[in-house]
Amino acid sequence: MKFRSNNCVAIHLKDLKKAEAFYGGILGFKLKGKTRRQLVFETGHFRLYLNQARKVQPPVLSFSVKDLKGARQFLKQNGCRIVADWGGALYCRDPFGVIFDVIEE
Repeated sequence: MKFRSNNCVAIHLKDLKKAEAFYGGILGFKLKGKTRRQLVFETGHFRLYLNQARKVQPPVLSFSVKDLKGARQFLKQNGCRIVADWGGALYCRDPFGVIFDVIEE
């Protein structure tokens, strides 16, 4: 199983209105997409996803795989716990407590 980093980072936070003002207005990142629960900014080297959540969480790195179903099984067999699964992407908690995103290419 081969994992490859991609250009996506997610941050989970409470207030998207304030986040839009800060990341778009103060830092000057270009808003590429907006829904009620998510903002997407182009930052230059990576795409930043700001997701609305009940509490602030550390940034989530994203990795791509060719076979998500196989990756899911591989990760579980190697001590990871799947914490969210959206079909085409999942959040996984590694044995050290770090959460990362895995998407199918």
